[in-house]
Amino acid sequence: MNDSKPNETLVCVRCTVAGQVQGVFYRASTREEALRLGLTGHARNLDDGRVEVTACGEPETIGRLREWLRRGPPQAQVTGVACETIPYSPMKGFTTG
Repeated sequence: MNDSKPNETLVCVRCTVAGQVQGVFYRASTREEALRLGLTGHARNLDDGRVEVTACGEPETIGRLREWLRRGPPQAQVTGVACETIPYSPMKGFTTG
């Protein structure tokens, strides 16, 4: 095992979340969930009313966040989540903006 490449098991995804997801604490709640799971990345509003979430971490943990994104916080009404794997890029923390 080569410990000089610790990010070989880490992945990043970019997800767009549609529905009633702006103005319902979706980004802040996503941040809380991502930090609870130990993920890094960001969540931001898109001009078309969707929210974009980029998250990096262990594949299993990313999967748990993806499941959560389909529900979101209680005030949200998620109608769709589309995710794509993107090249891994180390990030610090999880931001909203």
